[in-house]
Amino acid sequence: MAEASLGRAAGAATAALSISIISYFIFFSEKSKLNRWKKTSLSQETNGGKRKRGLVEAIGNTPLIRINSLSDATGCEILGKAEFLNPGGSVKDRVAVKIIQEALENGDLVEGGVVTEGSAGSTAISLATVAPAFGCRCHVVIPDDAAIEKSQILEALGAVVERVRPVSITHRDHFVNVAKRRALEANIAKVDATVQINGHVSHKGHNDETSRINSRGGYFADQFENLANYRAHYDWTGPEIWKQTKGKIDAFVAAAGTGGTIAGVSRFLKEKNKSIKCFLIDPPGSGLFNKVTRGVMYTKEEAEGKRLKNPFDTITEGIGINRITKNFMMAELDGAYRGTDQEAVEMSRFLLRNDGLFVGSSSAMNCVGAVRVARDLGPGHTIVTILCDSGMRHLSKFFNNQYLAEHGLTPTATGLEFLLTLK
Repeated sequence: MAEASLGRAAGAATAALSISIISYFIFFSEKSKLNRWKKTSLSQETNGGKRKRGLVEAIGNTPLIRINSLSDATGCEILGKAEFLNPGGSVKDRVAVKIIQEALENGDLVEGGVVTEGSAGSTAISLATVAPAFGCRCHVVIPDDAAIEKSQILEALGAVVERVRPVSITHRDHFVNVAKRRALEANIAKVDATVQINGHVSHKGHNDETSRINSRGGYFADQFENLANYRAHYDWTGPEIWKQTKGKIDAFVAAAGTGGTIAGVSRFLKEKNKSIKCFLIDPPGSGLFNKVTRGVMYTKEEAEGKRLKNPFDTITEGIGINRITKNFMMAELDGAYRGTDQEAVEMSRFLLRNDGLFVGSSSAMNCVGAVRVARDLGPGHTIVTILCDSGMRHLSKFFNNQYLAEHGLTPTATGLEFLLTLK
């Protein structure tokens, strides 16, 4: 009898333990699912030798490297934040993470949903890289004059790619406006029987690719106006630069497209030390130089009544704009410089020959700006800029000798003489 009682007691204890273990795993599983997309902090401390938990944690903490040739030539310490070493290959990886994280946390995007964006390249590639890590898909609208390899990369990453002709932002078919419509259409698809996506009609219940992609709704990333862009650099890039320089930085310079990088970094640095100077370097056709220096948004070409085929006619991609974005409005700037396509092309070749740095057009323009700032401040100063992406995404235009020759941009300089007459 006693043995039977003991047996029943042991059985009950075993059952209770089993239930407890199962309950624990159910709870842990649900908790893990809820916290799946949350990071402790975008500016979290990381150990270079510590194992990263997935792709998202591998983003950021990029090296700040001394650009030897430019530093030696100017007598300043010119440092480049090597953002091309991010998993997605550019500074926009940070923006993609921040935008998607905030959208998921706010309930604007759900796992399985589609993230849409209008982008000239790098942001789109970063979104297409990062989205699957969050269980989402990506639909990109890109101007058809962007380097073809960017579209090829996007397609290889599994994104839906839609190429449109370049038009003014005020036109309904500007790539940004089209991307916004695609998100709206994806949301309508959740409740309507049919939806027109990219010229194809998808019917609810049909097991086709378009229906599957849009079955959980869409979210327009809106990199130009979404302040998550600014916050990615205020919370993440800026603190990294401050830590890597140990606070010993005299100036920061960068070009602007959406304005997120220059806004987030400049505001963070100036909150740390008001004496740090922050500057814009602006490509041809962009109106930001005039806005910063004169308070009026116009370009010389527009003032003369000329119309460009594109709102900013330049070989550089991803920088320059003729409107003020919400992100750019957050910037704290002390001045601005103009850059030219020729200077950007020459700088890219100079860096490749002398430093082994194979950088894209916006990175090259940033380095033009760094030299300009160094010459104005004089020797002995520390200047930081952003090396946004590598030259691998610019082979068909910026690094294409035939293309450059057709546009009168064949590089000929052997040193930095192409910058000697700059003021």
